[in-house]
Amino acid sequence: MLKRLFPAPTLARYTAKMFLLRSFAFLAGLVLILQTLDLLGESGRILAVEGNGEAELWRYVSLRLPQLIALFLPFSVLLATLVTFMTLNQNSEIVIFKAAGISSHQILAPLVLAGLAIAALNFAFNERILVRAVESFDRWKAVGYAQLPPDTKGRGEVWVRAGDDLIHATKVIGEGADTRLIDVTLYNRESERLVEIIRGSEARPSANGWTFAKARQFDVATGRQTLSSSLPVLSVATSQQFTTQGVNADYLSFWQLRPAIDALQAAGKPTDQLRAKLYHKISGPLSSALMPLLGAVAAFGLARSGRLFIRAVVGLALGFAFFVADNFAMAMADFGTYPPWAAAWAPFLLFFLVGESLLFRTEE
Repeated sequence: MLKRLFPAPTLARYTAKMFLLRSFAFLAGLVLILQTLDLLGESGRILAVEGNGEAELWRYVSLRLPQLIALFLPFSVLLATLVTFMTLNQNSEIVIFKAAGISSHQILAPLVLAGLAIAALNFAFNERILVRAVESFDRWKAVGYAQLPPDTKGRGEVWVRAGDDLIHATKVIGEGADTRLIDVTLYNRESERLVEIIRGSEARPSANGWTFAKARQFDVATGRQTLSSSLPVLSVATSQQFTTQGVNADYLSFWQLRPAIDALQAAGKPTDQLRAKLYHKISGPLSSALMPLLGAVAAFGLARSGRLFIRAVVGLALGFAFFVADNFAMAMADFGTYPPWAAAWAPFLLFFLVGESLLFRTEE
């Protein structure tokens, strides 16, 4: 099988090396230029904060750089594909390959394999570096590039609806049976009418609801308030409803997002948007392996026909159309219009078929 895909190992290494060098060269150039422009635009805001200096500028670069790399890596692979194929075509090397009995798919195979290697690196980079950088950057930017407050364990303010009742907690600590709701308030409602308010310094799950500590029970009808050190309250609210709040797919790796989605589903919460992003964590990096197929239109056909530039523009348009379709599908998943698997994989499969159709039509 390998011999059929790579009948000339030397030529395969030659084309794959050209493709990889150009991919990383384009990536380095794009990231360097865009990082410089981005830093120039934000440096004023960073330095305007008292106490910030050169160290904070470097910190900004370290947090933004992974995001720029992840964003522009697929574009770099697309540009590298077109330049590689245009170079091979202009130097008549494609003609030499074909004369040696190497088919179009065999010419593409080394670039697709190199694209898969880039996709694997991209996935590992996203899992190990990007998710941490995005979370740290968003937290830092949210406080206006000032010093971050101490990172305390636990979740912030949470609202939960359980039947007709509303429960508010200023902080949630722990999970499962060890869940603690800090500074908690339960608004007991019947037929959308408020009948009772129960406040407590904290609440812990019990057999049929929650046990409030230092509880204050206020009856709306009589206006009377009752104090108790411990008050069991019947409620259908589960601990999972509090501990599954605020799941951000951009802050979690693939392996962390899967159990978070399962916990949300167990709590009866919608998960389609997160599942689409989970699948996209795989389909997104795989776009690097698709670019050689979309850019193949620039490889085949005689350079002296005068249409090489037009074919390169067509390949570029196909690549950008894929990115537009991919972003559109993910946006539709956010609105609940597309199912998760379709949002993540349909653009990839569609443009794979388009690339194969063009290849067979123009060459095979």
